[in-house]
Amino acid sequence: MALVNSPRSDRSPSADVAPGAAKPPEAVAAPDQSGPRRRWGSLGPVGLVLAGCVSVQFGGALAVSLMSRAGALGVVSLRLMIAALVLLVVCRPRLRGHSRADWGTVVLFGITLAAMNGLFYQAAARIPLGPAVTLEVLGPLALSVLASRRAINLLWAGLALAGVFLLGGGGFDRLDPVGVAFALSAGAMWAAYIIFSVRTGRRFPQADGLALAMAIGAVLFLPLGIVEAGAKLLNPTTLALAAAVAMLSSVLPYTFEIVALRRLPASTFAIMMSLEPAIAAIAGFLILSQALTLTESLAIGLVIAASMGAMRTQVGRGKARNVN
Repeated sequence: MALVNSPRSDRSPSADVAPGAAKPPEAVAAPDQSGPRRRWGSLGPVGLVLAGCVSVQFGGALAVSLMSRAGALGVVSLRLMIAALVLLVVCRPRLRGHSRADWGTVVLFGITLAAMNGLFYQAAARIPLGPAVTLEVLGPLALSVLASRRAINLLWAGLALAGVFLLGGGGFDRLDPVGVAFALSAGAMWAAYIIFSVRTGRRFPQADGLALAMAIGAVLFLPLGIVEAGAKLLNPTTLALAAAVAMLSSVLPYTFEIVALRRLPASTFAIMMSLEPAIAAIAGFLILSQALTLTESLAIGLVIAASMGAMRTQVGRGKARNVN
């Protein structure tokens, strides 16, 4: 299913806001303001997206090993609940002073978060992690093609798409069709997540909107987890592993992404998400002992090339804006 900012870490706070968007409260803060936002922002949007990709995929591999203890729905419930508690404590979001439109956006964001995670974990319970992420990433890729206004982004999307299908072995006919359907549905929710992440990031300061959305998603999903896992959710070992999954797969990557999307175009961000299948394959190899074939290695090279091309395009646009 994470903070990324512009290619330059020395931009003024007002530069965090997309053209035509209303400035969030932190956009008018003093330039020397210290805190987590400046520390994360120093990594730049590209570094934050890549860090989020690595974190979420290794967290996903850990979650697969946890499913035997609490089931797919139980793991998602614990992941969302723990992540929500951490974000609420750290961010301490304000509940007052928000418009009805603000609340509508964050509620939809929370529903999208819950749906994206629930659908993907149902897929991962039925098909291998690499193919599951490969199918899921088709959602962001489709969004990048639809949202892009530059021809070069179509090239990167096409290259990434070729790698995605190559990573899947050229076809998915031998996979569980129900798992495939869940993965594709998770991809659609991932595309929706990108859209609502952008909107939430513009309406709420720092990661406040993310914290509220995570809490909403956790409350909505908890009954499903209780029905499937029951008392297993309270097992100390299960809780400890779920806490690690929550940090790796929710708290860090979602925080990274919601901040990154304030400066990084949604189309470029979506193309960079094509790196996820490659990282998932590596995580599966290291944690789940899933060996990489020559074809999979070639696929990894293609998606990395597409992601690097997208990053170079974004950096070039940032430099051009600064020169002008």
